[in-house]
Order: sequence, then structure tokens, then C-alpha cells
Amino acid sequence: MKTPNGRECPEYFQDFHRQRSKQECRLAKRNPRSARWQPSDCSRCPVPDILHANASPTLRLSLNIKAGFLGIGRRNEVTATCTRHNVPIADPYVGCPQCNDERPGMDLFRQALEGLDDKPQE
Repeated sequence: MKTPNGRECPEYFQDFHRQRSKQECRLAKRNPRSARWQPSDCSRCPVPDILHANASPTLRLSLNIKAGFLGIGRRNEVTATCTRHNVPIADPYVGCPQCNDERPGMDLFRQALEGLDDKPQE
């Protein structure tokens, strides 16, 4: 569904049918430590970009919205874990390093990328 910012995000939900007025981020709602979600939080949220870059079915994201000093400014902190290996993921855009090592084509892909770095620029 499209967020108030205009990007597609599977964690965002809105319902304005028959005079309902409901907007929510389901990812922020699952985290009880997170500050209350506001529609303006979608403009700074990295979750749609992460899910666009990494479609791994074992990737689990957690969103923590933190209010700034004296309530001024807010920031979104995303943590990622792999449910298959039960490890935290340092870079959610890339995914779990153990899952990536298990894929047969990833080694060829890495070799091709390294080969591009070795070639001199023209």
C-alpha cells in the first residue's frame, strides 16, 4: 500500500472507506518500546527501501521510533534478524551473510563484481 510519502510499503495500512479514518504502521505497532507512529514518520523510514533491495523470506525487521530531545525531531531505527540462522543482520539491504553464502549463484555474482573493480577505468 502507498504510504503518505508516496512509496509502496507492505507494513503500512490505511482505511478511509465509509468515513473510517485509520492509518497505521504495523511494524511500529508490533514494537511496544517504539514511540507512537505518525504519518510524517514514513518520509524518513528506510523499511520500503530495505524490502525493495532484499526480498528474503527469512528477513525480519523491527522498527523503533525514537523521539528527540524535548520531543523535537524523531528518528527511525531499524534492526534486522535472520529467522533461519537466528543472527542479527548488520546490513539489512544485503541480508544474512550465511544465507548469501548458501546460494549457489552468489559466488559467481561476487566474482563478477570483483572483476569489474580490477578493470582500469577508461
